[in-house]
This record gives sequence, C-alpha cells and structure tokens, in this order.
Amino acid sequence: MSYKTILAILDTVDNATAVADFAFAIAAQTNAHVIGLHAETVAVVPLVAPMEIPDPVAVQALQDMAHSETIEIERIFRRKAEVEGVSFEWRRFASSTGYGTAPLIESARSADLLIASQADPSKPSDSHVDVDNFLFESGRPVLMIPFVLRQPKPIKRVLIAWNGSKEAARAAFDALPILQAADEVEVFSVDPVDNAVQSAAVAGAEIAATLARHGVKVTLATAQSADKSASAVIENRLSDSSIDLLVMGAYTHSRLWQMIFGGTTKSLLQSMTALTLLSR
Repeated sequence: MSYKTILAILDTVDNATAVADFAFAIAAQTNAHVIGLHAETVAVVPLVAPMEIPDPVAVQALQDMAHSETIEIERIFRRKAEVEGVSFEWRRFASSTGYGTAPLIESARSADLLIASQADPSKPSDSHVDVDNFLFESGRPVLMIPFVLRQPKPIKRVLIAWNGSKEAARAAFDALPILQAADEVEVFSVDPVDNAVQSAAVAGAEIAATLARHGVKVTLATAQSADKSASAVIENRLSDSSIDLLVMGAYTHSRLWQMIFGGTTKSLLQSMTALTLLSR
C-alpha cells in the first residue's frame, strides 16, 4: 500500500508553499499524483452603504481580492510542481460556503491522503480551511501541518494515540505507508482500562502485533493522566520523545458534542507541535 493520490488543500498564500512542499515531498516517495485544491470565497454578505443598499463597488473589491489570492496560490503550486517534476493538477472552486461545498468534498473522497495547514492565529483570514468538514464528510485521512513547521523533514519517530476506538484503528491503518518507513512507532494509551480482550498493562497489544506483521517497528507505552487532560499527556509525550508525527482518531464524539464540550482532538489541533494525521 502507498499513497498514489494526494490532495493538497491550499487555503491561503501564507500556507500554500508549506502545504505544496509537504505534498510533493510525500508524492516523490511513492510516485503519487498531487491535486492542488483551492476554494475562492465569493462575497455574499451585503455591505451597507449610507442609503442602506448593498455597495456593489465594495463587494466587487472583495471578490477581486479573493481572485487575486487564487491566482497567486495557483502560481505557487504550479511553480513547485514544475520544479519537482511530479504528476499534478490544479482545481479551483468558487463558493460562498468555503471548503464545505460538495464539489470540494467529492474531490477529497477520491484521494488517498489530504494535506492541510494549521492556521496561524496571528494571521487571521476568511480563506482558512475548516478541517472539520473534511474529517466529518470526506472519509479520508488528513495530514495537518503545524503553522510553526514550514519545511518537510523525514518522519522517523511516530506516536499512535491509541484508545481502541474505530477512529483510532482507521488512523493507524491510514498511516500505514508512513509507519512502515519510520524508524520507531509507539502505540501510546492514556488511562487504559481492563477489558475482555486485554489488560490495561498491555493496552494496544493487538494493534501493535498487527502493525508488526506489516513490518512496522512498533513498541507499546501507557500513561495515567492523573490531574491532566488526555491531550496534555499526549502533548508531553510528543515533546519528551521528539515525535515527528502524531497519528490519532479524530472526534470520537458527535459533531454537536465537540462544538459544545470540545475534546482531545480540538485541544491538540489548537496546540499542534508535530505533524498530525487524523482519521474519522
């Protein structure tokens, strides 16, 4: 198994270079085809002039700005593609609903891997991708790049956040091409419990054994959260072990639950320190 179709979600000029670099770096390893995807947001909120009517000049100016950004992002993507010599194509969609629109989700559903960048909070933009839409609607894994990481580097050490959920299982198998190439893979469980299959002391043993049969160099580890959240324990593990990639299931609760109560996925996405592959 290898990634043969990679979808690079190019939301802003600031993110486009990093996302393209990561997409083409992974594509070069497996001779994959890279699709550059951008949603050009159409201004639909009427801007009220003194006469209390929509101001067409202001609306047109916003649309011109959005189109200029699209042109620049396409230029960045094509230039990178030509330098790398990788098979590629460019797709642009104009939409008032951003990245949640049906054609973009349909494009994502036919890819092996989606790549996007975490938004830099110091550079707010209406063009930033809503990753939740892809996680909930596409059925495909998403590789998120922290905004503090702009240059690709080899993925040597991987941490699988394992809680036994179907989302975690999907993430582990979605990440298999990367896991097989890594030097070290740790299956890490926070607050594991005894069940009919295994004891808490060896949580993750079944998935570790399966991955080992695929040639993955895998080990097991557990931790107790005590007075910390699961996300904080995982973050500490990432830092202490110099992890290059975190693999985890995303949003094990419903979308409404996540909106109201939050959760481990949301916390980790807000404070990313390593590449993160998420599946749902």
